[in-house]
Amino acid sequence: MVTTPGTPAAAPEREAAGAGFSLPPQLVKILGAIVAPTTLLTALLYYFGWSHAYWFCDYFGVNSTVLGFTTTDYLMRSVDALFVPMTVAACAALLAVWGHSVLRSRLAAGSRPRALRFLVPGALALGGVLLFGGFLSIFITTVLSKHLVAAPLSLGFGVLLLVYVIHLRQLTGDRRPGAGNGRGWVAVAEWAVVFVLISLSLFWAATDYSAAVGRSRASDFVAGLPSYPNVVIYSEHSLSLHAPGVRQVRCPDADTAYRFRYDGLKLVLESGDQYLFLPSQWTPARGVAILIPRTDSMRLEFFPSWSHPGLGSQAC
Repeated sequence: MVTTPGTPAAAPEREAAGAGFSLPPQLVKILGAIVAPTTLLTALLYYFGWSHAYWFCDYFGVNSTVLGFTTTDYLMRSVDALFVPMTVAACAALLAVWGHSVLRSRLAAGSRPRALRFLVPGALALGGVLLFGGFLSIFITTVLSKHLVAAPLSLGFGVLLLVYVIHLRQLTGDRRPGAGNGRGWVAVAEWAVVFVLISLSLFWAATDYSAAVGRSRASDFVAGLPSYPNVVIYSEHSLSLHAPGVRQVRCPDADTAYRFRYDGLKLVLESGDQYLFLPSQWTPARGVAILIPRTDSMRLEFFPSWSHPGLGSQAC
């Protein structure tokens, strides 16, 4: 008798083809209770935004905590820190889902690609090597540690590869009768450990990437320093600014509201009622960052980078 996909005889085959790679319902409920709240997402965005800001300011030798960044500041910076990792992760996940769907449909149709005989052992070996290399990088400096996000991605991809290959062998029938998802708490514990390892590896990778982006943005800022607007500070009292390229001009008029003028500065940012300036000739080797509180006894004037505001007493 010839059976069709709709007959009961084909049901076990479809069940076997679809089994072996689904999360236990208990774990889904647990993950939903942990991941769903927006407070967790906000906390993650806050952390990666903080990492971005910290390493951006660290490039200039400034501790970012003195600038009093707000939660909004950190959340806005997290976009720059996470845009590329989230895009890459989403595209990779989409390709993986498509590939798994194609493979599962072929297995459900009774077709077993010959390449699986070679790919499965090779994938097991590769997954083990990646997992070992990523895990070892946690404790010592390895070759992976010298490359951006290589160590955390090695750990995460190794775990994913091993888990997928093991469940793929179950899909292809290389399993004992009765094995699969019906193991109760064992299956929940297995998937929980996998979830923790993958989450930690992604967190590790995103942390390293956000730090690298922060320093890269600071380096780009310095490279474009000559093109940014010039800043002139007028102050009621002497600020005693001493940095390469910064000039102090004292106005002779005793009745003027601002007796001191400072030229040769570039504004980096303003946060928490603090101004962060760099001398226009700033370099990592001989640079000094200047932090000035925002007060009523001081005002700023901005000029295009190509203009040269006059110096001397007449400028007061």
